[in-house]
Amino acid sequence: MIRRSGRNTDPEAHKERKGICMAAETTKKPITTDMIIGDILANYPDAAELLMMCGMGCISCPASQMESLADACMVHGIDADEVTKYLNVELELLEA
Repeated sequence: MIRRSGRNTDPEAHKERKGICMAAETTKKPITTDMIIGDILANYPDAAELLMMCGMGCISCPASQMESLADACMVHGIDADEVTKYLNVELELLEA
């Protein structure tokens, strides 16, 4: 005897649900100054090179795992808003 789970087993419905999930996964939120450097790097690996180009060569240091982008910019004497805009434009999270 085959038991039905009560779930919709229609393949088209599954594709539709999967498409919704895939769209949610591919939507990236813009970077903000209060985001933690470690989280930025985990979610946007290409940000590592961009941050180094801004003068943050120590993105792999342990402090970066718990430091916000604003705090890191302050330590390095860089304008956090400019860095945030640069990252978002270069990573195509916002338009210029």
